[in-house]
Amino acid sequence: MKPKRRNGLPKYCSLVIDRHKKRRIRFRTRGVDTYLPFPPVGAEFEKAYAAALAGVTEWRANIGVLRTRAGSFDALAVSYYRSPAFQGLRDSTKQTYRRIIENFREEHGSRLLRDLRREHVKALIGDMADRPQAANRLLSLLKIMLEHALDNGWIAVNPASGVKGFSKKTKGFHTWTDGEIAAYELRHPEGTKAHLALTLLLYTAQRRSDVVVMGWEKIKGRYIEVKQVKTDAELDLFMLPALTDAIRGLPRDKPTFLTTDFGKPFTPAGFGNWFRDRCNEAGLAHCSAHGLRKAAARRMAEGGMSGDIIKAVTGHTDLKQVSVYTAAANQAALAEKGLKAIAGKKKRTNSDQPLRKVGQSKGE
Repeated sequence: MKPKRRNGLPKYCSLVIDRHKKRRIRFRTRGVDTYLPFPPVGAEFEKAYAAALAGVTEWRANIGVLRTRAGSFDALAVSYYRSPAFQGLRDSTKQTYRRIIENFREEHGSRLLRDLRREHVKALIGDMADRPQAANRLLSLLKIMLEHALDNGWIAVNPASGVKGFSKKTKGFHTWTDGEIAAYELRHPEGTKAHLALTLLLYTAQRRSDVVVMGWEKIKGRYIEVKQVKTDAELDLFMLPALTDAIRGLPRDKPTFLTTDFGKPFTPAGFGNWFRDRCNEAGLAHCSAHGLRKAAARRMAEGGMSGDIIKAVTGHTDLKQVSVYTAAANQAALAEKGLKAIAGKKKRTNSDQPLRKVGQSKGE
């Protein structure tokens, strides 16, 4: 999760100089007062920051019953955080849910659930028309939480049930074309960190969260081991020559192939922002790290690879999702292959007797 920053520092954070003249980051808000590592970037800091935010949530949950109004959204949040449904989520999902819930609580936490009507939910979501994706995420989470309230007898009906979000009129992340890949490589030639990043993304077909943890310890012979952060899928990926050439000269004392300017591993969000700048430098503002994962799938589809083969590389378990990734495959080239398969191979007829012309009699 990328911290929201003000004056260069995330929320609740300030820069302090301790008695040893050492710079430190202080995280301070009601219920939590702690210090985080300096500088305020990189995986170590963001992990500590996420833990501090979790402490805010835990503090609210611990005293929430005493300070919240019974039947309010605040009380619902406290109850939901303690529920098996929430506790069973992945840590990354918990952080995302907490961020959405806490932002909503700041404005609506004291309101009573019994007063919430369907038209109120529709109005809340409608007011976020300029942020349709954020509105849809909030609506989905409200449905989950209000269902929790319904199950616990707090409300008689879920007012968010049946409320529709904004239609998804997007194809998702843009799939890089081969021309765009060439343009990026022209701006960021071999030997640069920017080129290494593209190589890792394209020639492993993995997400940014998986690429940022790749390092020498993941290399096993001709393969690189991947345990996907999002799905826990475990993959052994054959390393193409372009990939082995790109990492051959990298130092072996670093925990990961890609590191920040401070020598620390990137966080997924930090890497995404850094890679966005590299794309902008190449004149590719519409391209992204995830678009290279889709480009890899596109190339496999254009190469005639089956859905099962593509799944083995990307780690997907659903062919339907693979079809989303391969939607940008060259339709004309694939159609040509399909039509040639329909035609089949012509069989030439070998005959000792020449074919008779129409109308020719047997004795002629």
